[in-house]
Amino acid sequence: MSRIYEALRRADLERKAQLGTELHPVEDAKASVEFVEHPPALTEAMTGDVTEYPWKPVTDSIPCLLERGTVIEQFRRLRSKLTQARQEAAIKSVLISSGMPSEGKTFVTLNLAVSLAREGVNRVLLIDGDLRRPTLHTILGAPNQPGLSEYLAGTAESSAILQQNKVAEKDGSPYGHVFENLTLIPSGACGDVSSELVTNGRMENLLATLAPHFDWILIDSPPVLAVTDAVDMARACDAVLLVAREARTPYEVAQRAQASFRQSRLLGVVLNAAKHIQRNGYSYYDYYYGASDAGAHPGRRKGARGKA
Repeated sequence: MSRIYEALRRADLERKAQLGTELHPVEDAKASVEFVEHPPALTEAMTGDVTEYPWKPVTDSIPCLLERGTVIEQFRRLRSKLTQARQEAAIKSVLISSGMPSEGKTFVTLNLAVSLAREGVNRVLLIDGDLRRPTLHTILGAPNQPGLSEYLAGTAESSAILQQNKVAEKDGSPYGHVFENLTLIPSGACGDVSSELVTNGRMENLLATLAPHFDWILIDSPPVLAVTDAVDMARACDAVLLVAREARTPYEVAQRAQASFRQSRLLGVVLNAAKHIQRNGYSYYDYYYGASDAGAHPGRRKGARGKA
């Protein structure tokens, strides 16, 4: 039994003993998450304990799987911005949201996670916090259960909801090495009680338990103006990154989305699907947008810029 598995099991048992059968918020749980520059190694420790599945990614939606290209360079810029932000504060868990649906938050979250993981020195935990309309598992071609909702409901332990990609030698997948440092927690079963689940204190417990074992934790959340889940989850995270989309996100919506996170540390805004790139002193993103949603189709060329 590995160290990570033992640590997760021990943490779950201790919390059950302290909380009993009821789920109560843990006061100042975020303060207990200590920033560790070099977390305990997971590659060897997790082998055989974290469930592995043969993921079948939708490659058009994950351009960062490629070996080279404009998209990789632009997400490297965003990755560098996050790294620089650590010089000001201990940032590890970042919630990524948008004001409205179809602005590209899931696309940004997933590709940023892949960019961080393939750097080779980062152990990245990707969490699908959109308990109403989850899509990360679909894009990655991964199972959706058990996941975050089962943990928040108290029906699954933290060690049971982690999963990694399983690469079969006979498959010869060209993307196996890219996912080596990436661990996924899918959303789990969807339901109408997500707002109650994200406020019962177990989200803070989960991040407090897992944070020492990862370099980065990225959480894809629902649009902040549609439901309150994102704001509630943000309280358990170190920082927030917003995504807006050119020609689709009204200025007033962007303002309201920013105001919704006034009690959180807002790192900045990524402007997605921008058609015109202006190099005016801000960092910018110029890539082929591959996510398939109401306004885009896989393979259609899009540009984007943003700042963080």
